[in-house]
Amino acid sequence: MEGKNIVIEYRSAEANLDRLPALAVELVRLKVDVIVTSGPTATRAAKAATVTIPIVMRQDSDPVGNGFVASLARPGGNITGLANLRPELSGKQLELLKEIVPRLSRVTALGSSTYPGIAQALKEIELAAGALGVKLQYLDVLSSKDIETAFRAAGKGRADAVLMVAGSVLLSQRTQIADLAVKSRLPAIYYDPQFVEAGGLMSYGVSFTDLDRRAATYVDKILKGAKPADLPVEQPKKFEFIVNLKAAKQIGLTIPPNVLARADRVIR
Repeated sequence: MEGKNIVIEYRSAEANLDRLPALAVELVRLKVDVIVTSGPTATRAAKAATVTIPIVMRQDSDPVGNGFVASLARPGGNITGLANLRPELSGKQLELLKEIVPRLSRVTALGSSTYPGIAQALKEIELAAGALGVKLQYLDVLSSKDIETAFRAAGKGRADAVLMVAGSVLLSQRTQIADLAVKSRLPAIYYDPQFVEAGGLMSYGVSFTDLDRRAATYVDKILKGAKPADLPVEQPKKFEFIVNLKAAKQIGLTIPPNVLARADRVIR
């Protein structure tokens, strides 16, 4: 019970990732028992701040490749938690776009090259694009200033749809991105439900709510004496496909009934 037998210290960089190292140091100074991180950039900041306080990753695209754990089965240090398989799901997202836009021939992928796991995600998308006979255009979005430019470039490249790959900048500017996709009349698929809740067309990916709940079980085990080094990193178990019919109507798109039937949630 918060305030009685547990105290939770919340810290947010509010999309200014440069603030993360200082926030991590602040939590270490408070001598917290466990640090929970929301993504690879936050995990890296926490890792730099402490080698002794246990760190639980709420989600990470590549825990081994990012250097956070020695292996998924035996993390070996002070970090454990959950992987999100985000790069592997990018190909599936392209397949869903093809299902709702049967004549799909050109797709623009937007992502941030500085975000961990982006290279692997692009490989997955390229493989899927080759199999589906789709031409792929990748545009790098490193700041909010790049977003409008990217959508203009997608229009010039005669894109039939847009695929959001990953990036902290993208998520923080989700309302602007969803609005631009609608104004450009471009079907778009996102990796996080927050884009759809902000007016985007559809999202497919891991259930972040489920990952949050499971991250809490790691905290519980650690507070009861377990060591992060001995707690294997777990993979996602639940996935979500969300469709926004309001956005579909705005761009004059009809979602095929067989696709709609597979949605876990439909916004009408």
